[in-house]
Parts: sequence; structure tokens; C-alpha cells
Amino acid sequence: MTPKPVVIFGIGELGQLAHYYFTHDSPRAIAGFSVDADYANAESVAGLPLVSFDDVGERFPPSSHDFFVAIGYTNLNRARADKCAELKGLGYSLASYVSTRASVWPDLVVGDNCFIMEGNVIQPFVRIGNNVIVWANSLISHHVEIADNCFIASEVTISGGVRIDENCFIGVNATIRQKIAVVRNCIVGAGALILKDARAESAYLATETKDSGIPSRRLRSLL
Repeated sequence: MTPKPVVIFGIGELGQLAHYYFTHDSPRAIAGFSVDADYANAESVAGLPLVSFDDVGERFPPSSHDFFVAIGYTNLNRARADKCAELKGLGYSLASYVSTRASVWPDLVVGDNCFIMEGNVIQPFVRIGNNVIVWANSLISHHVEIADNCFIASEVTISGGVRIDENCFIGVNATIRQKIAVVRNCIVGAGALILKDARAESAYLATETKDSGIPSRRLRSLL
């Protein structure tokens, strides 16, 4: 059975990427785009119709179309979660994308409105909830659980047995030790190393590398 065509909510960078990935690496056709009425300032995007969200039920009815919500991690993913809930309330199903260039196993559980990009290694016994974005080239080890409305950036290492609760953000190159929890509404910043449970509503930020004060021309021999 041919899957329903997908309408993408959002026309920013993530919306453009979703269009590209679904088009080139999935059986799904993209029917068009939608945004809230205040942002519907064009008739088309990428050669496809752009429809105000107020009019999608008429132009792209839920009986014949699915949606993908392409909103980033604004407000710890709540903006994306709210739009997903609104669409489900209107009767739409939400499409997910898992790259064919990701290394995954047949028992992988993935919820609605997930987006898993290329280069990710996801080991057996992993469960990923609804509305989770996993950017490229991360390791999600065995027996990991990722709850709803999370964003995992690139080059993240999540060790075995970790649980990541709802509405968390894990930054580029972060590392999370095995068998610990990252509790809800938590930010793990780029390059952070987490060795024990991360508290709810907390932000773990790595120290930024500072300018050495040495002019770069004096270091050319070291490059």
C-alpha cells in the first residue's frame, strides 16, 4: 500500500532538510508546506504549494495526507510538541523518517514525528518516543530509552542503559555515561560530560575554550 503524501509544517532550514531527506531517501512524497497564517507570505516553496495552517484541512485533508512538523528545539522542543498535538487533534497522523544510511536494528522502536539522520549508530533494545530529532553521526547504545520531545545533536555518545526524559536537549559532542538518567527539561550543552544523573530543569554546560591571546601568525609552525 502506498503511504500517504506528507505535508511539512515549517519552511526554515529544518523544513528544507525534511523535504530533501523525505524526497531522496524515503517512499514518501511531499505534497506541500504549511506555516501559521502570519508567515504564509508566498504561494510556493521548492516548487510545492505553501498553505496557511488555517486552510490545511481543506487543501490537505487528514484522510489523504500525513504531516511532519519541522520545528527545531525552541523552548526545549515544546513549540514542536504543541504543533504535533494540534495536528493530532485535527485527525492527522505524523510521519517519521529514519535514514537508510543510519545503522539500526530491526527491533528499534520509533514514535511519531521523529527524524533520524545519516551516520547514526543505534544498537539493539533502543526505544525512541514521539517527536525526537537525532542529528547526524551519534551513537545511541543498547537499552537506551529516549522519551518524547527531545533533540539529540551531532556526534553525541549515549552509553548503554541511559534514560533521557521528556523535553531534553543534548548538544554537539556531549557524552553520557552508562546507566544514568537525564531527567526532564534538561539541557546538556555542547561537549559536556555527564557522569551521574542529570537533575530536572538543569543545564550542564562545558567550559568554552578561550582565546590564548597569542597571534595566530606565531603558531603557524604548529599547524
